[in-house]
Amino acid sequence: MNREVFVDHIGYALGEVTRTVEETGARGDLLSQPDVLREAGFCVHHVSGPRQTAYDFARQAVQTVERELGNVGAIIYSTCIPANANIGRADAYLESRDVKNLMDFPASHLQSDFGLDRAIVIGLSQQACTGLLGSLRLAQALLRSEPETERVLCLTSDRFPEGALYEQSYNLISDGAAACVVSLAPASFRLLAAHGITNGALAQASDDETAGSFFAYTHRVIQETLAKAGLQISDVAWFVAQNMNRKATDILARLLKFDPGRAVSPTLPEVAHVISGDNLINLKYLAERGQIQGGERVLLCMAGYGLNWQCVILEKT
Repeated sequence: MNREVFVDHIGYALGEVTRTVEETGARGDLLSQPDVLREAGFCVHHVSGPRQTAYDFARQAVQTVERELGNVGAIIYSTCIPANANIGRADAYLESRDVKNLMDFPASHLQSDFGLDRAIVIGLSQQACTGLLGSLRLAQALLRSEPETERVLCLTSDRFPEGALYEQSYNLISDGAAACVVSLAPASFRLLAAHGITNGALAQASDDETAGSFFAYTHRVIQETLAKAGLQISDVAWFVAQNMNRKATDILARLLKFDPGRAVSPTLPEVAHVISGDNLINLKYLAERGQIQGGERVLLCMAGYGLNWQCVILEKT
């Protein structure tokens, strides 16, 4: 019999510079016109200050839940952009020609900085925006196969490099991080099922191709996750979406025969698309306001480059 696995203690951090879509458009950092993104539901986003690193975000996100970490046995550290999985200086490598400068792993620093001496570290870097949901899946499998692990710290952290556009696939992007604890100890949410799909033939899909594949594959990954959990969509109380064009969420809800009013991304206007962190940030928003009742099931889904689609179903305890 599979052990029950639980998710709790969500924390996040955002870039210290807040800009409106109009301000970012005026800087030349968008592909779409600002009014198009505002109509899609985006108002502001958060970008890194000149000295902020992806690792700074990771530390800040974990600091918000530091008291709840407990005896962590593993850290699963996800990055969307592979460069964020190394905190070594590129110029140091060029000067020394020593590849150790390309293997200065943030997860190792996190383990040391927070005194998580028992924890092994696992880096996850090829699932793009789906990486945090992917880390929940890995944590569930690890806890069931090696229960002595007890607690897993899952996190994702990314910042775009200097000069990058802050729009991807018609979404406004924020730099930031999100973290949570996955454990065998009863906690706020029971992890019922986790599932993913990859179509590597679409690894270099354009924005239009990515948008065109979104509905079919997202519908499929949700249906397969429901089947894995032995549930129907009617058994789900909330669909906690990624922060994307609100119209796309409504269309997807109708395809699923799900109430669009319960397909939610409440932080979309003020947080934007925090790369891999949206689902947990939105879940935290709902949970803190008491909107999710005991026994209600919550579906989280994310699409990302690669192309990848991942889905998780939780149950409020």
